[in-house]
Amino acid sequence: MLFIALLLEAGLLLVLIPWSTFWDRNYLAALVPGLQEIVSSNYVRGAITGLGLVNVWTALAELTDTRRAELRSGAL
Repeated sequence: MLFIALLLEAGLLLVLIPWSTFWDRNYLAALVPGLQEIVSSNYVRGAITGLGLVNVWTALAELTDTRRAELRSGAL
């Protein structure tokens, strides 16, 4: 269950943070001249959001598999 929680939390963060103001005020990206333009690109934000959705999907699939295994074994 800890693995599922980790996947779900990481996925939700990867979905939400690229579209927040926190992402635009990134100190590390501001230090490197060309990195700020790349990081603020909608394509990069979309790719990171896609990775987050994959994490959420995997967490839900793991939760479903775990629940099915519990039901098969008779433990509720």
